[in-house]
Amino acid sequence: MRELAVGGSLSVVEVGARDGLQNEKELVTTADKVALIVRLIEAGARRLEVASFVNPARVPQMADGEAVIAALPDRADVSYIGLCLNKRGVLRALATREGGRRGVDEAGCVLVASDTFGQRNQGQTIAEGLAANREMLRLAREGGLVPQVTISAAFGCPFEGPVPPARVAALAAEMAEAGAEEIALADTIGVGVPGQVVDLVSLVREAAPGVRLRAHFHNTRGTGIANAWAAWQAGIRVLDSSLGGLGGCPFAPRATGNIATEDLVYAFERSGIATGFSLEALIAANHWFETRIGRALPSAVGRAGDFRATGAETGAGAA
Repeated sequence: MRELAVGGSLSVVEVGARDGLQNEKELVTTADKVALIVRLIEAGARRLEVASFVNPARVPQMADGEAVIAALPDRADVSYIGLCLNKRGVLRALATREGGRRGVDEAGCVLVASDTFGQRNQGQTIAEGLAANREMLRLAREGGLVPQVTISAAFGCPFEGPVPPARVAALAAEMAEAGAEEIALADTIGVGVPGQVVDLVSLVREAAPGVRLRAHFHNTRGTGIANAWAAWQAGIRVLDSSLGGLGGCPFAPRATGNIATEDLVYAFERSGIATGFSLEALIAANHWFETRIGRALPSAVGRAGDFRATGAETGAGAA
């Protein structure tokens, strides 16, 4: 079988250690989180979400964020991202760099595209979120962190339903004006479909020209990889994913995991698009992490493995 030759390269932001774990009920030890991140780096990850600076009472899994960050390898070729939901989160991110420590490199701010979900997730309306994010981006930039922002629930809200694309584009324009170096469009609850992705990316690109765009998809309804491919076709060159397809939002009903890094790498590499990841190493990391949390991970490629076109696998006579 001839493999497709699309060409080009995709940058993957590995979010397994943050978004992947935040919904896990059983606490993962600090040592296992650090070991997971190290394995992901060895597999090829160069941008990773490693912690969330949130209230530990609301998200207990992220309570050891500073301890995780302090134990990470100091590699010049790796960028660490800390999720920040408010000004205090950015200040905590900046504090990880005090005393000459490496700390995090990027402040991943969040703006929710609906009032109801924003109030549930961050205690903010859209208007309040805009004001807060302007200040957060300023603090991050002045403190030496890369200021970037994710527009959450960009494809739909679990409480209000469809989110108007024009609203998302307007929010992106405001965040670009506020100094965001990168804007991510997040399908937080996994309701988006490929046609919607293409249309929204086009609209946001017009509203925020010159700002790097990223996309973040959840696989709640099985459309995650199709949406990732649609984003690529629409010009997105940076995509989030999580080892094993772990993830979910504690404040969004029925929200399940992110698209799996193994599945994303398999689909893109076999389409001729370089990701810089070793699929073999990712699958090994998947199987190792299963032993740490005591269950199989959702990733399809993690279960089935890579494809090798051997005589046995061509299956002469098979249906």
